[in-house]
Amino acid sequence: MKRSTTLYRRACLAIPGGVNSPVRAFKAVGGTPPFIKEARGAWLTDEDGNQYIDYVGSWGAMIMGHAHPEVLTAVKQTAERGLGFGASTEIETQLAEKIKAYIPSMDLLRLVNSGSEAVMSAVRLARGYTGREQIIKFDGCYHGHSDAMLVGAGSGSLTLGVPNSPGVPDSTAAATSTIGYNNAAQVDEVFEQIGDQVAAVIVEPVAGNMNFVPGNAEFLSTLRRCCDHYGTLLIFDEVMSGFRVAIGGAQSVYQIKPDLTVLGKVIGGGLPIGAFGGSKKIMQHIAPLGPVYQAGTLSGNPVAVAAGLRTLELLCADNCFDDIVRNTQTLIGGLLDCARDVGVDFYSDSMGAMFGFFLGTTQKVETLNQVRSCVTKDNGKPFKSFFHAMLDGGVYLPPSPFEACFISAAHDAEVIEQTIDVTKKALLKIKN
Repeated sequence: MKRSTTLYRRACLAIPGGVNSPVRAFKAVGGTPPFIKEARGAWLTDEDGNQYIDYVGSWGAMIMGHAHPEVLTAVKQTAERGLGFGASTEIETQLAEKIKAYIPSMDLLRLVNSGSEAVMSAVRLARGYTGREQIIKFDGCYHGHSDAMLVGAGSGSLTLGVPNSPGVPDSTAAATSTIGYNNAAQVDEVFEQIGDQVAAVIVEPVAGNMNFVPGNAEFLSTLRRCCDHYGTLLIFDEVMSGFRVAIGGAQSVYQIKPDLTVLGKVIGGGLPIGAFGGSKKIMQHIAPLGPVYQAGTLSGNPVAVAAGLRTLELLCADNCFDDIVRNTQTLIGGLLDCARDVGVDFYSDSMGAMFGFFLGTTQKVETLNQVRSCVTKDNGKPFKSFFHAMLDGGVYLPPSPFEACFISAAHDAEVIEQTIDVTKKALLKIKN
C-alpha cells in the first residue's frame, strides 16, 4: 500500500475528512490525495517519492517557487530572534511600506493572519464607516468562510440571499445579496432597488474560485460608478490577484481604484498572512484611531512578515515578474496548441502569473453558468480523467475544476516544455 494512502487513512481518524481544507480531499476528482513530503522550486515530492510539477503553488502564495533560498534565509534569521512578540516590530512597517509603494490605493493597511480574516475585517469596517448593513457579492467569487460570505443567490428575488452552509444564520444571509458575476446590467438593477442600503460591494476583480475568470471592464467600471453614486464602498478582494496578475494587482490592470483592498497569499511568501487597507479617511475608523474594532494576537507575525517582504523584494526586482508572465503565456500557447493538435475542445487564458483552462469549450468563459456547463459535461468525467492523467504524468493541478492555476519564477522553459508534453499525452488519453 502506498504511504500516502496509509497516511490519509490515519488522518481520517483524527481530522474531519482527513484534511484541514476541503479541496485537498480530492472529492471533485476521486482517488486518494498524495501527502507531500517536501517541495523545491517548481516541484513537489510526495511521501512515496513521486515528483510533480506544481501548478497549485500553495494556492497562489509561492510565486517565487518553493523553498526559495533567500526567503528561507530571511525566515531563519528572523525566527532566531524570536517567533513572535505581541508587540510592534520594524519589519511590519517595512512590509506595509512595500505594499503601499505598489498598491497606492492603500494609504493605510492592517496586517492580519489570513485572507478570510482580512475580508471579515474589511466588511465590518465598511459597515461601520457607512452605517449600513447590506453587502453585495457575486456568484462564483470566494471571499473566505466568514458567515457573511457563505451566502448564495436565492430564487425569486435578485436581493434575497440564502446560506451556503449550515451554521450561517438566516439573518446574516439576509444582509448579503449575491448576483451574477460580469453582469453589469444586473448590478445597475440591484443598486436601483437597494443602493441606499448597501455598505459595500465585494468582488474578485479576477476570479480564481470558479476556475480562472477575469472580470470584464464594463462590469468592474459599473461597480465603481454605482458605488460612487450611492455612497457604497467598493472592496477588491485581491487575495489571489494581488502581486500575481500584476505587481499592482488587478486594480492596476483595469485602472479602477477600490475603496478597500484585501490581500493575502503572495504577501506572506508561503506563511499565513492577510491584509486590508484603503484610503486614510476610511482606515481611520479602525481601532485605535476609530470605533470599528479589529485585533489579532499574531497579526504582523515577524516570521510571516519576513517571508513576505523578501518575496516581494525578489518579485519586484529586475525583470522577475516579466519573466514569469512570459513563461505563463508560453505555457498557455502550448496548451492550446496541444488541444488543437489532438482535436479536443479546450479553452485557456491567463493574466500575469495566474491561469486557468476549461475542457469542452473553445469559447471565452465569463460567468459561473458557463463554468458549470463545462464542469458538468458527462458528469465531470473529462476533467477527472484529465486531472489523473496529468498527475500520473507528473503534473499536479488543482484537484477541482473550479480552481485557478498558478505559476512561479521557478517554472523555467524546461519545466514548461515538460508540462506541455505531459498535457498532450493526457489529452490523447482522455480523447481515446
